[in-house]
Amino acid sequence: MIDRRTLIVALGAGALASPFASVAQLRAKVYRIGFLEGTSAARYTNRLEALRAGLRDLGYVEGKNIVIEFRWAEGQYERLPGLAAELVRSKPDVIVAGSPPAVQAIKQATSAIPIVMVAVGDPVGAGFVASLSRPGGNITGLSNINVSLSSKYLELLVAAVPHLVRVAVLVNPGHPTHADSLRNIQASAKTAGVTISPLQATTASQVEAAIGAMAQPPASALIVLPDPLFLQQAPRIAELAAKSRLPTMFWTRELAEAGGLMSYGPNLIDQFRRAATYVDKILRSAKPSDLPVEQPTTFELVINRKTANALGLAIPQGLLLRANEVIQ
Repeated sequence: MIDRRTLIVALGAGALASPFASVAQLRAKVYRIGFLEGTSAARYTNRLEALRAGLRDLGYVEGKNIVIEFRWAEGQYERLPGLAAELVRSKPDVIVAGSPPAVQAIKQATSAIPIVMVAVGDPVGAGFVASLSRPGGNITGLSNINVSLSSKYLELLVAAVPHLVRVAVLVNPGHPTHADSLRNIQASAKTAGVTISPLQATTASQVEAAIGAMAQPPASALIVLPDPLFLQQAPRIAELAAKSRLPTMFWTRELAEAGGLMSYGPNLIDQFRRAATYVDKILRSAKPSDLPVEQPTTFELVINRKTANALGLAIPQGLLLRANEVIQ
């Protein structure tokens, strides 16, 4: 028989042990993170490393306390709904979506699982959140405000290319924000006295055909709007543009580094690292509806002078001085 003193000691020990047991159980939990994107892993190497580094800084290590399940559409939008459904069936604790098409697909697949969006041009306009300060629903994350920046693409091309007359804009009609971006560019073109020629493409073959069509009539430059398909096809776009001697404006520095003439926008590598803070807050029980959407405050202008030289372009000194980086 257990005497009264022994019983009290045993109960006290149990009371002391239970909080530590709860902490141990919490630390032992392995969280499941889903990741959905419209392009391929090969085109996302730097961004994925940034996300992983951000998670490591917060104490999350793959194979130890997190598992990340990736789904890649390889530039084929029609695959996104099926991939989104697969992720939802795997019951992750949170899903990261790296572009508007991916967010759109996963939003349609679940209204319960928290979603962290990254690099979305206009989350409110696309219908992903109710407002930036109070997202509502199950989606929050980071905007790259590229819809607002789209008119800047034309402004910079006008500054870089003398006697600019006609600019082609590569548009994916399946992208949730491209129609708004195109309208912004067309509005700016009226002031600049430039003709805008939209080129639509939803597949890799259509991308090639669209750029080929720019020769009739000839375009002076090309703006490539942010898009998973266009990111997937970026090396080919840069190659075709070089053959046609077309100055090309992209939305991220990686593509200026790959041979485009210029890029302008926020640092997307940094955005993916910042996405880890949203994942962490949600895993600690924060609600996406209460986490304000973060917008960038700094933007990078990258100019590839090597490409400019190959095109026979002399970039004005004033524009070179405005650049955050000039690739020689």
